[in-house]
Amino acid sequence: MAMIATLAVQAAQMLLVLALAPLLVGFVRKVKARLLRRQGPPLIQPYRDLIRLMRKDVVLANSASWLFRAIPYLIFAATWVAAALVPTFATGLMFSWSADLIVIIALLGLARFFLALAGLDVGTSFGGIGSSREVMIASLAEPAMLMIVFTLALVAGSTQLSTMAEFLASGQAGLRFSLGLALIALIIVAIAENARIPVDNPATHLELTMVHEAMVLEYSGRHLALIDLSAELKLLLYVSLIACLFMPWGIAAPDAGLTAMLIGVAAYFAKLAGGGFLLAVFETSIAKMRVFRVPEFLGAALMLALLATLLLFVSRSL
Repeated sequence: MAMIATLAVQAAQMLLVLALAPLLVGFVRKVKARLLRRQGPPLIQPYRDLIRLMRKDVVLANSASWLFRAIPYLIFAATWVAAALVPTFATGLMFSWSADLIVIIALLGLARFFLALAGLDVGTSFGGIGSSREVMIASLAEPAMLMIVFTLALVAGSTQLSTMAEFLASGQAGLRFSLGLALIALIIVAIAENARIPVDNPATHLELTMVHEAMVLEYSGRHLALIDLSAELKLLLYVSLIACLFMPWGIAAPDAGLTAMLIGVAAYFAKLAGGGFLLAVFETSIAKMRVFRVPEFLGAALMLALLATLLLFVSRSL
């Protein structure tokens, strides 16, 4: 019975992130519309869009290969597994041993590689532009992310997310300036990785500026629905990651009871709502930057992550 209960909790987390990903996107859109004094779409609009795309037929270009048809499923699988590995309402779940931060970065990098490959497969000019920009962003975001992982691993003594969350929630780390710098760097990386303002504008299809949309212009039907759902899961993943590492309050401990897990679920909902609200406020109050300014934006994240690691070494040597 204990094995069945543990498996059920793990399955509940996997289904929870899958169900909440479109809701988070709908919440961000609703808050942005309210801040601009518009009514905005309903919260369940992303679900309707996914259902509508699932019902449509798939239109494929003549130059599309078999890989172009398989890539949406690969991207969705890699992103869903990565999002499900991040502790949401409880730590120490059945597959928590595999919830390593480096593994999650590798899964996201694999999904990014296939998405860039899909943009190049058909041979359109817009797909090539989007893929080249995506790789440019990744070449700067991944080193910053690895330095953030290095900083957190030095503090917690592990790269395993459940161990990190339990250590930071215990208060043993205290208030560290290096953790604040790592948090700012992670937020910058999350904005760039999810193609949000100021790096990209997910609400427009302007060919000269778009990054993510340029790679998926040739997709339709269920393929486009899987890619959209993967993008929503990726946004949920980064919000969950920030909440797990820097706001681990309310997360149920391993082998906790049902009451503690329900409290963890309520705390997770509150964290998602807070993260979505702050993202909407940030996107409403800032304009999109030029594409050639993106390396400077991500360079700031890399420098902050490097400075966080340096300060951590300096503070330990004193």
